[in-house]
Amino acid sequence: MIVAGVGFRRGVEADELVTLVRRACDHAALVPDRLARLATLEALAGEPGFREAARRLAVEPTAVGAAALRDAAPAVQTASVRSLTAHGVGSVAEAAALGGAGLGAELVLARITSPCATCALARRAS
Repeated sequence: MIVAGVGFRRGVEADELVTLVRRACDHAALVPDRLARLATLEALAGEPGFREAARRLAVEPTAVGAAALRDAAPAVQTASVRSLTAHGVGSVAEAAALGGAGLGAELVLARITSPCATCALARRAS
């Protein structure tokens, strides 16, 4: 199972998220059809751009709670001061991807960025 984790500013457009996720899949040499979920922080999961991006990508929108983010923190590869200060993890996208994929997940692609969003990919074997 492949999960795209995203972090973004409120009000982000679905087009930006979809384009970023597809670019992440290209970087990782993955077909976007292999995605199972689009994951983000619980606080952002209700954003219209996020919900619409998940619909367009035909994946399950997934809200990742604070505990799952903290559990994923040791496997996060990026260390953004802003993300650490605001959310306690070096990368929301990486932690959301790992947390959304569940126990035993590993990063397939570290965080990449667009003007208003970040995206990372994680895989869980099974």
